[in-house]
Amino acid sequence: MVRRSFPDAAIERCQGSNLYSGVHPPPGRAYAGSWPGVDVLADRRLMIDTPSQLPEHLVSAGADRRLVLHAMHSVVDWLAFAVREDGHLLRSLSLSPDRGVIENIGTPLTFEQPYWAGDRPAGVIPWPDEDEEPYPLPPLELGEDALRSLCAFVQEGCPEPDDVDAEAVRLHGFAIRERHQAG
Repeated sequence: MVRRSFPDAAIERCQGSNLYSGVHPPPGRAYAGSWPGVDVLADRRLMIDTPSQLPEHLVSAGADRRLVLHAMHSVVDWLAFAVREDGHLLRSLSLSPDRGVIENIGTPLTFEQPYWAGDRPAGVIPWPDEDEEPYPLPPLELGEDALRSLCAFVQEGCPEPDDVDAEAVRLHGFAIRERHQAG
């Protein structure tokens, strides 16, 4: 799976992690796991602002099943996710306070409804020179709800009884270096 995902890279096995700690690996490292019906790949290179633009070779790898891309960055309050079924994009959303709504494609999913309806507004207080918030949604709260709904675990929220214990899920580690062609 890792070789298919990064076909032009040099890949070596290295120390693994768990699903909880491994979702945001250091640069040059990826974590992966595969079980019947589910594959997980965590790599910063997959954290893209426009999730609908996931490279085609990755989209084709998930053509016969559900493919979920989920990325959050708490330092910049950014969220991006996309859901594809059998290779077809159903939903893609990316937003941050600095850039507002970057991408909003498809019908909002059930877990998003309270946010778009205004029932879960952002609790951000604007800076004195700002008139209002750049968008009405709290990205990290929505991101946690997306993670739970789409992947069955949470990263920063309180786990619920039905959530996967992300600390108990082991991932293999891989050092990934881009191959440089001579010339």
